[in-house]
Amino acid sequence: MLSKKISEIVNNNVKIISKQLEFKKDFFGDSPAPFIGRYGYPNVNVGLLSAIDYSNKLELDNPKLWREHSKSVDEIVKIRSSLINSRFKSNIFSKQEKLNLLAEEIGISSKPVEIEIGLKDKPHFKLNTYTYSSPTGPNAELKKAKITSNVKVNINVEKAHSDIHLKASEALNTLYKKGVDENVLAKALSVGGFGIGKNRKLVPTRWSIVAVDDTLGKKLIYNIKEFNALDCYKLYFGGFLGNYYLIMLLPEIWGYELFEMSLENTSAYSTDYEFYNGRKKYSSSCEGGYYTVRLGVLEKLQNIHKQATSLVFRFITPKYTAPLGVWVTREATRKALAGKPFEFNSYEEMITFGKQIIMDEFKFDLSELINKSVLLKEKSVQKKLFEF
Repeated sequence: MLSKKISEIVNNNVKIISKQLEFKKDFFGDSPAPFIGRYGYPNVNVGLLSAIDYSNKLELDNPKLWREHSKSVDEIVKIRSSLINSRFKSNIFSKQEKLNLLAEEIGISSKPVEIEIGLKDKPHFKLNTYTYSSPTGPNAELKKAKITSNVKVNINVEKAHSDIHLKASEALNTLYKKGVDENVLAKALSVGGFGIGKNRKLVPTRWSIVAVDDTLGKKLIYNIKEFNALDCYKLYFGGFLGNYYLIMLLPEIWGYELFEMSLENTSAYSTDYEFYNGRKKYSSSCEGGYYTVRLGVLEKLQNIHKQATSLVFRFITPKYTAPLGVWVTREATRKALAGKPFEFNSYEEMITFGKQIIMDEFKFDLSELINKSVLLKEKSVQKKLFEF
């Protein structure tokens, strides 16, 4: 739920943007992605996101590009506000219907697709925000749609899409290894683009995002367990769009714990964790952010060919003025880990330094969260072989 302050800022942005945009009942636009709802499952809303007269179509649905170009919250809200969610009702298994096939083409395309849209009524501006995905403009009931350009698909995505005997998890991991980013994978998965033929179906966007991050993360965990542990303690600090991460890597076997806190309410926090053998239940506390942050940490460990226990703290500052989706947590984690780490010979030195950073930056005593850490409690009581 948005805080009162954030709600006021979002509403102000809406008023400004609504004066700049004029939506039409029938129009030609660029569609960068589908949007599959989850309410009423298995009968869901299938939306075709499309923008009218937006100059840089590649910016419409591209988190990595937004980070590389250092886009602000307001800039991203403005970009996404131009997207109309033209939607229709469908059963998740009705993939062969004309509009579902059209949504599938958009979902597997490597670039925004030129499209002709006909709506039942002229939409009125409204900014829709979501916990998992980026905001969009107004929802509207779709009457007709037609693709008016050639759909360009990454050759590796096309091969996986055509292979009806390839499991979805195998497709995701193979494509990720070949450089296809998770945003593209989530879109394709949401329209039933991967998996055993008879099992393919529409997947709500929210679920497809989590499924991709979780699937890729599990494969990376399997890989890093073959590596030796770090030879020292490492600490990273950094962030993106008002979301800051303090990441501690301990020279231990794999383990992961995440704390999330808004600096507007430091009395409340969310946390979840996993030990070496992993989780069996969904992260109900940190939800999708748990898997995005874990993926960023695992990518770093894979890159340096090391195994570690990872303790991560997220601080949400007032600069994060509108919810933009869990991709923010993934990109903020990656940005923090791209910096040069602070290295320590002892756990005590790292903890002391980490506390000082957070006190200097946010005037918050990190001890309050460290004392709640399940992984650190386990570390304090678990003996290692050389101690016997």
